Parts: sequence; C-alpha cells; structure tokens
Amino acid sequence: MAKMTSELLLSYYADDFTGSTDVMEALALGGVRTVLFLAPPSAELLEARFRGIRAFGIAGVSRSLSPAEMEAELGPVFACLHASGTPVVHYKMCSTFDSSPDIGSIGKAAELGRAAFGGAHPIPLLVGAPALGRYTVFGNHFAKGGETVHRLDRHPTMSRHPVTPMDEADLRMHLAKQTKLSVGLMDILAMEGDEASAAERLKRLLAEGPELVLFDVLDDERLERAGALLWQEAVERDSRFVIGSSGVEYALCAHWRRTGLTEPDVTLFEARGPVKQLFAVSGSCSPVTEAQIGYALANGFRGIPVDVERLVVPDEAEAYRSKLREEALAVLGDGSSPLLYTALGPENLQTERLRSRMANAGHASLDTGRLLGEQLGKLTREVVGTAGLQRFLIAGGDTSGYVTRELGIYGLECLMPVAPGGPLCLSHAENPAFDGKELALKGGQVGTEDYFVRVRDGR
Repeated sequence: MAKMTSELLLSYYADDFTGSTDVMEALALGGVRTVLFLAPPSAELLEARFRGIRAFGIAGVSRSLSPAEMEAELGPVFACLHASGTPVVHYKMCSTFDSSPDIGSIGKAAELGRAAFGGAHPIPLLVGAPALGRYTVFGNHFAKGGETVHRLDRHPTMSRHPVTPMDEADLRMHLAKQTKLSVGLMDILAMEGDEASAAERLKRLLAEGPELVLFDVLDDERLERAGALLWQEAVERDSRFVIGSSGVEYALCAHWRRTGLTEPDVTLFEARGPVKQLFAVSGSCSPVTEAQIGYALANGFRGIPVDVERLVVPDEAEAYRSKLREEALAVLGDGSSPLLYTALGPENLQTERLRSRMANAGHASLDTGRLLGEQLGKLTREVVGTAGLQRFLIAGGDTSGYVTRELGIYGLECLMPVAPGGPLCLSHAENPAFDGKELALKGGQVGTEDYFVRVRDGR
C-alpha cells in the first residue's frame, strides 16, 4: 500500500463496529473529517473518492475473536495502518474493556501492535472517556450505568456479560491475565498540575521501562492533558501506536483544538428530519437497549422477537429468516416500523440446548455471535432492499459489524449525532441499493431511552 497524504492526522482499527462509529463521531465533532472503512482501503480509493479527509478508520470484529483469529485479522490491518504514515495509529477497544484471555484479548492486540510498530517505545493505554461516563482512577475503571457510576467489576451489565464478564476493575491486573507485557501507570495525581509537570512525570515513568502505560482519566481537564502527552510522544518520539477507547480521540481533539491544529466545524452536522418508517434490528442483551426497545414499542414501533436458536442452527436458519422477513414486511405494509430483537435484557443466549445443537451442526459455541450477525445481515438486506427504505438501525456492537459486511457497505461518514457513540451515518457501497443509505449503529450501552425514536425522527 502506498504511503498516504501527510494531511492525515490519525488512523485506527476498532475491535467492534459500533466502536468504529464512536471514534468517527468523536473525530468529526472535533473538526476532523473522517471516513470509516469495513476493510483496509487502498491509497487509490482514498485519493479518488475521499481526498481531503484528516483521518480514517477500519471497522473490525476482533472483540469477538480468539487470539489466533486476532493474529490473522490484525496482521494485514496493522500493515495498512503502518503504511499510512499517520502520526497516530489507534487500536480502539470498548470503553468497558470487554476482553478476556480467550476472546478479544487486549493483551494480544498489544503484543501484535508492538511487533508491527516496533517495541522501542511503550504503548500508551487510555480508556477513560468522561463524555461516555467512563473513568479510570488509580488504575481502576468505572462505568456509568443509568445515573450511577459503578466500579467495572460491580457494573450491572459488564460484571455479568455472557462472553467477557468483568471480574476485575484494576485494568493492570485484568491485562496481566492476557499478556506478560509490563504496565506502568500515570495515575490521577501524576496527571495534575500543568502540562510541563505532567510531561516530566511521564518522562520519569518511561525511564522505568514499562511496555505499556495506562493513563488515569477522571475529567475533561485530565483528558486534554493526556491528549497533549500522547501527541507529544507521537510527534517527538515516533510513538505512533496507541490502545484505548474513543477517549483517545476526545483527548487528541481537545489538544488539537487548543493548539489550533483543527477547528470544529459547526456546519458539519445538520438535522436530517424524520422518516415515515424505520427498520430496526437489535442483537444486544444490554438493559440499556432493553429500555430503548420498550420505549420504542410504546412509540410507534412494532416488536418482532427473534428466536436465536432457530436463526443460527443451519437446518432451520433459512426458513426461519424467511418467516421473519415476511413478518417485517407485513409490519411495514401496515405503516408501522418493525423492531426485531434477540433478547430483552441481560439474558444468556448460550443455553445448553443451543450449545448442543451448534455442536451437532459442527460449530463451536462461540460461533453463535457470528452466525447470528450474518443471518441478521441477510435479513436486513432483504427487508431494506425490498421495501426501499432510506434509513435503518442496528443495535449491538458485534451485530453491527456482521450486518454491515453482509450489506456490502465499504465506508461510512457521520451525518448527525444522536447520542454519544451512536451517530446517524451515511453509507458508501458499491451496491446502488445501499449506497447513500442512512444508518445508525449503536453498542448495547449507548444512548438514552428514546434512542430508536430519535433515529426515526432524525433529531
């Protein structure tokens, strides 16, 4: 891949799809025009269709992959990002640190990034994002749930996550289960004072030789200071590779604005206005999404529950998908908006019966998420394509990634914010049926109760 324009400030890979749009939104709000791709873009594509952008991202699914699968996925991606020449290359992971030694290992991503970008410099790790209700204090991570901030290992959703339950809030200890790389900490006290003082403390910490450096983030002041330190390390020490949540972009954009490198574009986002009908699919088991579904069903949406077992087991999938398609089209024919959902709340979808049927069909239990996403993608393509809808919505991080790949969409740009981390986007696709469509993609924890309705109403 040819080296790209020096106008680019940042490139990134996100370990799930809604995380990808989260970063794109943070950059766009900071005045950095960004395009998100579903596969590594060529320099020719960027030059021909996206000249003038300041950042680009690649949407991925590594959060749902084993370490061996991550190695196969991230090898070509890191090669692309390395060749881009951007000062900062960001491996974006979920702000709730979803990971385990076996699935979505952040430790494995750090090892692969260290090999791809050189091990001479410690890898910065920044997870806190106050705009999203995520905070790191003395190495322990906290996340907002409803109106309450919970330590991560006591969070009502993340502590009971069906795939990557968080039983440890100290991110250093959590990482120690995934990698032998050493982790230093720029704690909340080290981040106090002026920028020069914090830079001196970081210099002393780096002299101790940590292989990763975790930055505490409690508020916007410390977030901006972290952005200044990250940019300084990237520009002065060629420390390009960074791991973290979209807090990385919020931090960098705050620093870039303060120093005049970028300026927010107040005309960038415009209200899109309402659509008469919206097709919505949820593969999330979050209680946040549960409340959103309940609100939507009380405000013009019609619910269609999805039997996960029938949709992912091969001998029933096609016939059952056809049934769901007809139900959704019938709802549209009645003038309502169909909302298909696989769960209401934090239910464990991996029942013993489902595991047994998956095994009998030659699939591992962990294949459920991929198969479900692929089937929901086919369903979305059939319904949206048949009905000619202009706007649709996908809830669930892993679900969003698989659905968009099934639709043949290769790129996205922000159209307007709906909720932090869940913007309405414009699609770029080779297939005319999906080129120029409007879609919202949200993770399970993203958005207020009226999110689905806000997307339908374009506000």
